[in-house]
Amino acid sequence: MNANVMINWTDVGAAIEVDRQSARRVETAMGPIAVFRTLADEYYAVFDRCPHKGGPLSEGIVHGRAIACPLHNWSISLESGEALGADAGKGCTPTVPLKVEDGRILLGLP
Repeated sequence: MNANVMINWTDVGAAIEVDRQSARRVETAMGPIAVFRTLADEYYAVFDRCPHKGGPLSEGIVHGRAIACPLHNWSISLESGEALGADAGKGCTPTVPLKVEDGRILLGLP
């Protein structure tokens, strides 16, 4: 997101509703966003589309701080949205600011 855009923190649900190594798809005015929870209880959010063929990242497999796209197995960093490994530099999906407060997931949306 553009650093000059004012963001509003939008509550999208309880953090506990996202299982470890799993995702939850959230519909927003900007399009679908995938919210992920890692095995280490870290939360990340990215736009729910792989930069390769537009696959739904929310349906992929979480491994560490990355997600494997369910269509072609591209590995995408949850921290940066960048493609990893052999596909590094070939594309990215935008990340979305996220914080967890009082057990609630808040997305930073314009």
